[in-house]
Amino acid sequence: MGRVLNAEVTPLPWEVSRGAGSIIIVVATDAPLLPYQCRRLAQRATIGLGRVGGVGHNGSGDIFLAFATGNHIPYDARKPSPIHYLPNRQMNPLFYATVEAVEESILNSLTAAETMVGQHGRTAHALPLDRLQTLLTGKENMG
Repeated sequence: MGRVLNAEVTPLPWEVSRGAGSIIIVVATDAPLLPYQCRRLAQRATIGLGRVGGVGHNGSGDIFLAFATGNHIPYDARKPSPIHYLPNRQMNPLFYATVEAVEESILNSLTAAETMVGQHGRTAHALPLDRLQTLLTGKENMG
């Protein structure tokens, strides 16, 4: 879609070199996970980003974080507290959910964005959703 709905259709607020930009993705779950499992979950966010065309470029500051709230450790604990964690063999559904949630959240943010004027009068234009819908339904030639 980006080749059709390019800067001529949806002008950019300033000249941007190809591959410029960064993204921060935060994955949150209420599953009981250990820190290394959160790290593994955060790594799956890159797959969701890739599904919508993000590949990462030199100089981009992409950050992927994940946290889990499945364990509740008392603030004033004075002795070791028991924790639970999901066995590694049961992580696959969380990996799939992470990929799909990241992909969906990026698509939602692109289609929910509104045209806005920012610093120095720069205008960031919203995607023309009517044209996008026409392209997606195949009623307009993308060539």
